[in-house]
Amino acid sequence: MNGDFLFKQVYDYVLNRIELNEWKEDDKLPSIRNLAADMKVHRLTVLKAYQLLKQENRIYAKDKSGYFVQSSDNSKYDNQDIPMISAYVQKNHLSEIHKVPVSYQFSQALIDPNLLPNRYISDYVKKVFDLYPKVLSTYSTVQGDEELRQSLSGYFNRQYKMFTNPDHLLITTGSQQAIHLIAQAFVKARDTILLERPSYSSAIDMFRAIGANIITVDIHPYGYDLEQIEHLMKKHKPRLFYLNPTFHNPTGYTVPPAQRKQLVQLAEQYRCLLIEDDAYSDIYFDEEPPTPIYTYDTSGMVIYIKSFCKYISPGLRIAVMMNGHESVRKSLFTVKSLADNGSPLLNQKIFLHYFSSSRLQQHVEKLRIALQIRKEIMEKELSAANWQWTSPNGGLNLWVQLPDHLSTEDLLTKAIDQSISFVPGQICDPLKQPSSWLRLSYSFANEEQISKGIRKFINLVQRDGSHASEA
Repeated sequence: MNGDFLFKQVYDYVLNRIELNEWKEDDKLPSIRNLAADMKVHRLTVLKAYQLLKQENRIYAKDKSGYFVQSSDNSKYDNQDIPMISAYVQKNHLSEIHKVPVSYQFSQALIDPNLLPNRYISDYVKKVFDLYPKVLSTYSTVQGDEELRQSLSGYFNRQYKMFTNPDHLLITTGSQQAIHLIAQAFVKARDTILLERPSYSSAIDMFRAIGANIITVDIHPYGYDLEQIEHLMKKHKPRLFYLNPTFHNPTGYTVPPAQRKQLVQLAEQYRCLLIEDDAYSDIYFDEEPPTPIYTYDTSGMVIYIKSFCKYISPGLRIAVMMNGHESVRKSLFTVKSLADNGSPLLNQKIFLHYFSSSRLQQHVEKLRIALQIRKEIMEKELSAANWQWTSPNGGLNLWVQLPDHLSTEDLLTKAIDQSISFVPGQICDPLKQPSSWLRLSYSFANEEQISKGIRKFINLVQRDGSHASEA
């Protein structure tokens, strides 16, 4: 089992470097000896990975010269009938599912553009050009616009009593970039990290691309098993623990306050960074969620990521990272400067003036009501099926379990044929094991689409299930 795991790590590492275009066509790959030494595996493990990649036409060998990256000519690959399904099976990239246009969109954890403040933001765009006539002629600083950082610092101090200051903040181009910067700054190949199981699929992909050794922590409706976490931290000495504790993606679970405080204590004791990804805490329905884990941090062991993309303007791509330790921040500033030398200043100024307006609070309150209605419609339709889920108190997703004998991966192909999309549970699993779970997002489709689409989906699943039983 361990040998298979190491082989898959080497295979995934090489394939991801090729797919990210870090190793380009006809580039020579590291020698078997060197890659085995770098990844601390046996040379036969690397040879096995190279041979499989060669069989799949991803690399080729030259006699006495080594291995090289194969041409990306699609004619060299054996594609399945549906390109999206082929890409999904090979890469497990969520983006491959999103590329397929469907009538009933339940895979995208995005908010229906009709629910976003498009008209108001366009008004603020005009104001920004009046206030900052040279905004298009100026770069932002690497850390982010000082005026925006000052405003956000005040917001966090008022909202969560964080006692942060503008120097603790780094503006990023969305939370996905923030995760990527953290991976680049603090993780190298074969470093051990902890990920929730299930977890945010893009984070899984990013840490796997780095070549990290991923250890999983189960998340439940009640939170975590802290004894499990302490055991893993003590045994494996992980570099970091990436977690999404508030209206978790994909499950919707929320970690209780007592566990949040204990997590910080464990992180301090075992010197493990906690990466708190907070994209959904403002999208609550009945009552506000617990304050972030970051509020318990006194030693700089928590990096807090707050994204505003989902519910204000996905097009602006504004997120912020916070940390109280100077050396941690310096590492992040360095990789940010290498990535883009600072997020676009225009986007930051537009966001700043809308974020500080009275319009925003009115928008968010209405948005919560609209999303709660859509969630309840989806749950009402799902109640006709004998499926299991825990109703979330916020966020954008339902994490639904189908009968065990059904494969959600096979079901995806049939659902796409019916113009329905969802996220199979395997995509959200760091271990990529077959799963009867799936994620349904209620935020992008409107009320009528949810009702019709879920009824159609239930019929599809029940029909598929009866055929499987007969077989």
